[in-house]
Amino acid sequence: LLSIAAAGPVDDRRRGRIELLRAQVAFTVGRGSEGAGLLLKAARRLQSHDVPLARETYLEAINAAMIAGPMAPSGGQLEAARAARAAPPAPQPPRPADLLLDGTAIRITEGQTACVPTLKSALSAFSAADLNQDDGLRWLWLASITAAGLWDHDTWALLSARHLQMTREAGQIANLPLALTSRIADRVLAGELTEAATLAEELTAVSEAIGIAVPLYGALMLVAWQGREDAHAELARRAAEDAALRGEGMAPVISALGAALLGNGLGRYDQALAAAREASRNRLPGELGTQTWALAECIEAAVRSEDSSAATDAFQQLTEVTSPSGTDWALGIETRSRALMSNGTTAEGCYREAIDRLGRTSVRGELARAHLLYGEWLRRERRRSQAREQLRTAHEMFTAMGMEAFADRAARELRAIGETARKRTVETTG
Repeated sequence: LLSIAAAGPVDDRRRGRIELLRAQVAFTVGRGSEGAGLLLKAARRLQSHDVPLARETYLEAINAAMIAGPMAPSGGQLEAARAARAAPPAPQPPRPADLLLDGTAIRITEGQTACVPTLKSALSAFSAADLNQDDGLRWLWLASITAAGLWDHDTWALLSARHLQMTREAGQIANLPLALTSRIADRVLAGELTEAATLAEELTAVSEAIGIAVPLYGALMLVAWQGREDAHAELARRAAEDAALRGEGMAPVISALGAALLGNGLGRYDQALAAAREASRNRLPGELGTQTWALAECIEAAVRSEDSSAATDAFQQLTEVTSPSGTDWALGIETRSRALMSNGTTAEGCYREAIDRLGRTSVRGELARAHLLYGEWLRRERRRSQAREQLRTAHEMFTAMGMEAFADRAARELRAIGETARKRTVETTG
């Protein structure tokens, strides 16, 4: 149909719309590096004729470049963000998509500190009860992962659930894979692994039904938190193939994050450190949160591997994002990481603060890890009774959530102080 439209008499405005549709088709079907460049080209053509549509297209181009990640075309998200900032301003009052575009472009060009106020306004607009359905269906995916990048799990959970519900109700099956992906990742961070696994099965069925490659982001996170090495290795292999075939560069980054998480869970810290470095290498300012989360894995692995230089460098990069975000999730991870690098009363104070902050969030897996790390520190300080309390809490949480590698690590620590961890059974899993 587009070929027929392009063959007829077209003016510059209509050619811009044809280019936009071609780019949207390419991105929906392939999610690779091609979509970002096509969308940016369409946005520039539309700018002279339809400013609101051009601004929306710049936002789509940035979104596509984020998913392409390290494999985005030369300039990638930075080129798209600069072009968006040079475009005519948003109409007044700004639409939710305008706020999201302005905040995202600022984040990419100026960093986390400068973008937080605008992006928080955008997230508030997308959280509003009267959000237009068209805006929700088109932008809630990007709004959801923006909340993740700002370390705002409550808003992420709200927006990902809303996006999935809207997509189901509208019957927009082509948008369902990305809506499911965001919801899977949110549920994994919340420790709801059973729900995430059910959604992952649906994602596979839907993607196969409409003839597109299955997005692997959520599944990679799921199996890593579950501690399933073989499943992660198979998904990582497929992610590498996708990157080579289509230029979908974020999947290999997420697989490296998963490998780091697995390494830390299994106590293989050299492996975890190498994977975390790979995941956070060439970190992009507009990334999906993944490369920043990898910095926390890098700190834990580096400390356990006695590589203080790597830990210090990763911590400096981490705080550039967590401190401006200012959420309990962000500051909880920051103080937990600081505790790993500290001694004495400073370390203990940071562990307690991390548990307090993460306890006020719904990020249950990270809270359980804070209890585990504090318990390990207390055992090394020979404070056995206090260590026992923290390690038991961690082990029970990991077991209930189905995070087997970390549960086994907590069990090993309990055995080291003469305790026997309660064995996992079908009943306790249920």
